[in-house]
Amino acid sequence: MPETMPGSIALFAALAAYAVVGMLAVPAGGAVGHSAAHRAQAFAGLALAAALALHTLALALRWSALGHGPFTTMHEILSSSLWSLALIFALACWWVADVRSALPVVLPVWAVLAAWLLMADARAGHLPPTYATPLLYLHAVVGKLYLGLLLVAVVLGLVPALRRMAWGARRFAALADDRRLDELAHRFAAYALVADTLMLIVGAVWAQDAWGRYWAWDPLESWAFASWLALVAALHARATLRPSPCYFGLWLAGTFALAFLTFFGVPFLSTAPHKGAI
Repeated sequence: MPETMPGSIALFAALAAYAVVGMLAVPAGGAVGHSAAHRAQAFAGLALAAALALHTLALALRWSALGHGPFTTMHEILSSSLWSLALIFALACWWVADVRSALPVVLPVWAVLAAWLLMADARAGHLPPTYATPLLYLHAVVGKLYLGLLLVAVVLGLVPALRRMAWGARRFAALADDRRLDELAHRFAAYALVADTLMLIVGAVWAQDAWGRYWAWDPLESWAFASWLALVAALHARATLRPSPCYFGLWLAGTFALAFLTFFGVPFLSTAPHKGAI
């Protein structure tokens, strides 16, 4: 990073703790109740709790120093998104035991965000006047909730597909059966759709307040709507076409890829005022 910012040391410590979680992921990805997997899951849980605590401290220190939340730069958005995805996954692990054994599946997403975060410019950004509204916080909360819930759905939904490979068949053999994982993936995807819908509604109200229109089909709005349609289509197809758990999981993965691009690509490539830099 080109300069030391408040919370940098805590952030690096958090990333180191996330790396420990990664090292424990493979042994933790065994059967629920298996002694070795149970111990690895317990240590991974402690490491994840430490990572989240340190990451929360890093975000709080930066927020206090700059006077605004992590909304303005790629570094801030990557950091807050890694934190929210890890937090939602941790809560899902506490709620549903089967999620714990799927820890190896979530790691590539965390690793991409962490590596990208290390390369991003950590300097303070410009806070646009359009961000001075409580709607920003509500929009950000439901947006991160949407992406986090969808990631949990993808993690569970991909296990049936991974079982078709030799490595996955061994690693996830003792996990819940495909129908159980498919049902859990469907449930989390439905929760994600609720959060996504709220994100679009709050975003439209914010747009009316900031720019005098609810919707203008700018690139970010268009991609966000496409992501919403993709998730609606996945849930509708499951209810009507009854795809196998494997194909439903792959459909959710494609939807998450579209959402990931919408969150981390379009806002920083588009020159439309929607990104707030006015």
